[in-house]
Amino acid sequence: GFYRNIILNNPRKRNALSLSMLQSLREDLLHDVKSKDLRVIIISAEGPVFCSGHDLKELSSEDDVKHHSQVFEICAEVMTLIQKLPVPVIAKVNGLATAAGCQLVASCDIAVASEKSQFATPGVNIGLFCSTPAVALGRSLPRKVALEMLFTGEPLSAQEALMHGLVSKVVPEDKLEEETMKISHKICESSKSVLALGKATFYRQMTQDLDTAYRMTTQVMVDNLTLRDGQEGIEAFIQKRKPVWSH
Repeated sequence: GFYRNIILNNPRKRNALSLSMLQSLREDLLHDVKSKDLRVIIISAEGPVFCSGHDLKELSSEDDVKHHSQVFEICAEVMTLIQKLPVPVIAKVNGLATAAGCQLVASCDIAVASEKSQFATPGVNIGLFCSTPAVALGRSLPRKVALEMLFTGEPLSAQEALMHGLVSKVVPEDKLEEETMKISHKICESSKSVLALGKATFYRQMTQDLDTAYRMTTQVMVDNLTLRDGQEGIEAFIQKRKPVWSH
């Protein structure tokens, strides 16, 4: 009950982020998210492609500007929602992640990938520059690495993605589930309320200058001590016992 597994399950279409897929993903991310029992969300996919990005048939000239705007707006909403959720979101990647699919990986809090996974933003090759994926990429990768991906469309290997910080860990394919659950189990040992405060604070301070970030996080540390679980953790440490979290 502590884990929610969201599985992109349209391998025939390479798990493209169609409007309906994005709407379903948003609904699944938000479902009962305030439940004390929900501690981790894991996003994975069926088939050899984790996610190929937007469904290009929806972006053809047959559809109007209003429809195009709706697709990109809900995509941006889903990507930002991931970082606003009170629980960690883990991408479990076993295959190719391109364009908005690569954006999805970059937007998750943690990403574990199999050795066969690859990551690319090839929109430039079809005349549609990956400008919205660039928002997540530019915040996850060194600028020159992100721009090389965006300008050339060439993929990063799993090891290159790890080296540059796009993913957290790379493991053999047969160890992917085990490693993802190992991280999830470790997260579940902590207080949900403390993690929620910490996650929200991390993303807030990343957008601030150094002095402002320290002023803000100093107050958050004080606020953390007022939480029931903040005091429980310290008391348990002093008493040399395991904490009993209220979450």
